[in-house]
Amino acid sequence: MDTEVVVEWRPVDDSLDSSNILYARKDSSSVVEWVQTPKEKTLRGPEHMNSYEAEWDMVNTVSFKKKTHSNGDATVRTNGESNWSFLFSLADLKSIKQNKEGMGWSYVVFCLKDDVVLPALHFHHGDSSMFIQLLKKYLVLCESPQDKRILVNCQSIPQSFENLLDEPTYGLIQKLKKDPYTATMGGFSKVTHFIFDSFRGSDSSSQQRPESEMADFISDAIPGLKINQQEEPGFEVITRIDLGKRPEIHRRQPVSVEEWTKNMDSEGRVLNVDSMKQIIFRGGLCHGLRKEVWKFLLGYYPWHSTKEERVLIQKRKTDEYFRMKLQWKSVSEEQEKRNYRLRDYRSLIEKDVNRTDRTNKFYEGQDNPGLILLHDILMTYCMYDFDLGYVQGMSDLLSPILYVMENEVDAFWCFALYMEQMHQNFEEQMQGMKTQLIQLSTLLRLLDSGFCSYLESQDSGYLYFCFRWLLIRFKREFNFQGILRLWEVMWTDLPCQNFHLLICCAILESEKQQIMEKHYGFNEILKHINELSMKMDVEDVLCKAEAISMQMMNCKELPQAVCEVLGLEDSAVTTPDSDTGEDETTDRITCPHSHMSVATVNGTNKHIEQVTHTVPTI
Repeated sequence: MDTEVVVEWRPVDDSLDSSNILYARKDSSSVVEWVQTPKEKTLRGPEHMNSYEAEWDMVNTVSFKKKTHSNGDATVRTNGESNWSFLFSLADLKSIKQNKEGMGWSYVVFCLKDDVVLPALHFHHGDSSMFIQLLKKYLVLCESPQDKRILVNCQSIPQSFENLLDEPTYGLIQKLKKDPYTATMGGFSKVTHFIFDSFRGSDSSSQQRPESEMADFISDAIPGLKINQQEEPGFEVITRIDLGKRPEIHRRQPVSVEEWTKNMDSEGRVLNVDSMKQIIFRGGLCHGLRKEVWKFLLGYYPWHSTKEERVLIQKRKTDEYFRMKLQWKSVSEEQEKRNYRLRDYRSLIEKDVNRTDRTNKFYEGQDNPGLILLHDILMTYCMYDFDLGYVQGMSDLLSPILYVMENEVDAFWCFALYMEQMHQNFEEQMQGMKTQLIQLSTLLRLLDSGFCSYLESQDSGYLYFCFRWLLIRFKREFNFQGILRLWEVMWTDLPCQNFHLLICCAILESEKQQIMEKHYGFNEILKHINELSMKMDVEDVLCKAEAISMQMMNCKELPQAVCEVLGLEDSAVTTPDSDTGEDETTDRITCPHSHMSVATVNGTNKHIEQVTHTVPTI
């Protein structure tokens, strides 16, 4: 901004009322100061004889002073003579609370961004209406629908977001890293809500932010996210491909203890790993098996290990865990005072643990042993990976694992292995999130270009409403038992790479009709997607996602970009009949990670046709 408006309050003199307003417009060198006139001068003119607001309308006394340095934060400056002095920029004002009409002296309370609340300013000679009108010259103040006494600064969110883009300290990535829930569950959607409304202006139906400008804005918000909104000449749009008929999928019953036991030899080795993974993928596990089988799925136990080998692994990992736990347990209070990172980690962990799955019986109530274990495991993880430490959201990934394992050591190592998969989601640069959003756009455009075009027309083509899904693997979208099923299915790595992105596609496809038929705009789409939480059936979603994967793998003209996202490779596998000299081949699209394949037989030795045109980045 070229100019900045500042509000400052401080006593002028001990003999005066402690009520002085400095309402200033700043340029590069000075602040214009509006101060209260001393009592003996307040009645100097007839124009003030009947004014109840004389203490605020004395604009004749003007002085200049050097501009105080500001680093972009909400500056609250205290005066050495009084703890009640303050100064702040109006850009940092979040809301103003007024007194209830007819209840004592008039007063206002300023609430700044980051929820800093300043002391009340009392108006002993009349009310604050003139002062509020003065502020409205520089602000757009809206009455809060929840409380008519509260005036909300409707400009504060866009202005603060401008600061996010300008100042690395308050960058969006930092916000997401510090508190991904606040950013993705509420804050992010609210920020974008106000941003887009401010871009559109008062008439949202007639104005829309240009697509190129929106792409630049989002790219700035998350560096490295490349967005191309236009079809360029010579580019093959991948959504023009006919995927063919989608197969019907039926899921089976969960793997039983008997099935699992029958598939092990006398020394405890799993006999047919690929077959076992496939039946887990198609039905999940009965709860009695999860404690054991999750250790295989997450890599804590090798699939071909014996019972004896697993006992040794557990013993070794137990020793290693408690050595790391002792590291933070042995840090004294004096040491911790000089280790700000450990203090910050501990503070975040304690805050998150107290609000993680508290409705689940395993974690409910005060002084619950489950909460203590959650805390200790997360603190120990900070010793295990001190560079990453703890980022808000990790407690939600640990909670189901600890619930299943019911053992501190096993839960820690399974969580650490799960974090290897999720690590990039929580890194400062959030490269994993950038990549997944681009990949999801690629898949959705292939499945339904019309829906993608509609989302783009509503400023929703960037799929940011899926951010929470990806960040913590749907933890907040399904009920607790549903998330246990979903995770164990995804941990099989079947039927292809990035199956969780197909789960996103399945959910969005289910909601497409309502979104388009009701002509949902940007805000309605955000609201609708958020309200799906805890209302979806995990088995239905898994059926649809698997059907989409089979449909894609059956397609003979799958674009290279999609093959790369799903980890598919094209290969020609010779059948036994080819030994007779015939050229009959079986064309396959295989997933090297899953050992699952879909085959179509051609007698012409014709390989699957590759898309030769360049596919634009979505």
